[in-house]
Amino acid sequence: MQSLWMLFASFLFAAMGVFVKLASEMYSTSEIVMYRGLIGVTVLYLLIRAQGGTLRTQFAMGHLWRSIIGVISLWMWFYSIAKLPLATAMTLNYLSPIWIAVWLFAHGWWHAKNRVEWPLIAAVTMSFVGVVLLLQPAFASNQLFYALIAIGSSVLTAVAYMQVRKLGLAGEPENRVVFYFACSNVVAGLLGNVVENGGTFVFHSLTKGHGALLLLGIGLFATAAQVSMTRAYRLGNTLVVANLQYTGIVFSSIWGVLVFADRFDWHSWLGIGIILVSGCAAAFYNTKSTARGKAVATTDPIASEV
Repeated sequence: MQSLWMLFASFLFAAMGVFVKLASEMYSTSEIVMYRGLIGVTVLYLLIRAQGGTLRTQFAMGHLWRSIIGVISLWMWFYSIAKLPLATAMTLNYLSPIWIAVWLFAHGWWHAKNRVEWPLIAAVTMSFVGVVLLLQPAFASNQLFYALIAIGSSVLTAVAYMQVRKLGLAGEPENRVVFYFACSNVVAGLLGNVVENGGTFVFHSLTKGHGALLLLGIGLFATAAQVSMTRAYRLGNTLVVANLQYTGIVFSSIWGVLVFADRFDWHSWLGIGIILVSGCAAAFYNTKSTARGKAVATTDPIASEV
């Protein structure tokens, strides 16, 4: 099932997160964002040329909108991580599938032509319950502003994913969608570096320790994950894909145990179980309820807008 591309993307994003955590000890956030984009641009350009493709697009404004929203969301999330407990920031960012479900519900109710798939919405909601159990977030009253920043990031993330979906359904190849987003990462990283350093560029040496390998891993994992995610949102059921996104928390938790010796109590393991069960249930429901060969545009509110 095409939605399972999101499962692969979640695994890659989790692996990228490990590399980001390690690289952050040697490089600033702006540098990591810039190198992530630079590697993505290089790899995707070579891949597109090798496949005989082109960078020309009929959806320049769509790419611009996706890039702006995506970059702002990324920076808001990083900012909230710096100000909030990590578990809280991650949990609030994982509200994005909830916003997608809310949007689909509102669309179905307003237009009264696409049925609301309550089992899938329930699965997304239960997945978020699992995330809360796993991460057990909390923030002090004086951190409310930063919590709102994290929530705002999740809203923009949902908007960015919806735009990815629309670009894919309009016929835009995954490689091209991710290529232009990688370009925006390079620009954002450069501008961020200038702002952080008072109007000058400051870069740390790539020959320091294993820093270059970490940056390379971040770029490759991020590029492959973005392509997989874009394919999932283009070909899969929107709510199933959004729900499978939660598995990134599971993968991140496993990496935390293996690499950083993190420990989990029974609340955490219960949360992991809920995430996995709800993801499987959503995938099963979508497989059983969708007739073979049924047009995507008749079952997907986003597709019907394209």
